[in-house]
Amino acid sequence: MPWALLAPGLIWLLLFFALPLTRLLIDSLDNSRRTRRLGGGGIKNYTQVFDQYQEVILRTFAYAAIATVICIVIGYPLAYFIAIKGGRFKYALLAAVVLPFFTTYLIRTIAWRVIVDKEGPLVGLLRTVNLLGDDGELLATPIAVIFALVYNFLPFMVLPIYVSLEKIDRNLLEAGPDLYASGTRTFRKVTLPLSLPGVFAGSLLTFIPAAGDFINADLLGSDRTRMIGNIIEKNFLQEQFRPGISALSFVLMVLILGAVLIYAKLLGTEDLI
Repeated sequence: MPWALLAPGLIWLLLFFALPLTRLLIDSLDNSRRTRRLGGGGIKNYTQVFDQYQEVILRTFAYAAIATVICIVIGYPLAYFIAIKGGRFKYALLAAVVLPFFTTYLIRTIAWRVIVDKEGPLVGLLRTVNLLGDDGELLATPIAVIFALVYNFLPFMVLPIYVSLEKIDRNLLEAGPDLYASGTRTFRKVTLPLSLPGVFAGSLLTFIPAAGDFINADLLGSDRTRMIGNIIEKNFLQEQFRPGISALSFVLMVLILGAVLIYAKLLGTEDLI
């Protein structure tokens, strides 16, 4: 009976995850004559990917990591305020956090493009306060791409942290002052450790899609800000590039998995994986 309940999910995973992933692996190890003429073939497809796209790989993970850190810096205080101090406005504040999801991802990114355009309000404000030169621009820069990632994925950080903070027994927080602990010490010894599962979950929900994103870099960046997703999206359907792009896709997945495992180890949440 339990297996029967699992059957629909297992069939779905088999058809739309395991089989496509297997096909991707086969394509990434393609050793046909045409692939060999391009300098690849078999495991060479992977070494070729590292040689050709090393800079893009590093840039992709740097952008995703920076965006994730910024989301934590912004999202944790916001989630803390909503969960601990929100009171009767709690649900209204949560609604404000998820409100952007009522608009499609593409429209949100285009809106951000309007904001950072050279004639946009943000650039005008930065020029007014002398933080940006008269000829300075934000569009087609790493700043525009990273902050667009933050803007689009911030709710994915706030909500898991909020859930973790909401689940904390308030008696534990009230015990801190009773035991002569300062508010800072109570937060560091009680609140923060108990909310780490939410930080971990939010980091995964932010970092993984940010590392695979291509919309933000495509609409807000330039050739100097390309990410792995841009290369895969533009070249995967071209037959002659498919073995190398399939290898690049596998490299992306493996590197993300490795980063997640290292992060879980550092955060002490290995049991969540």
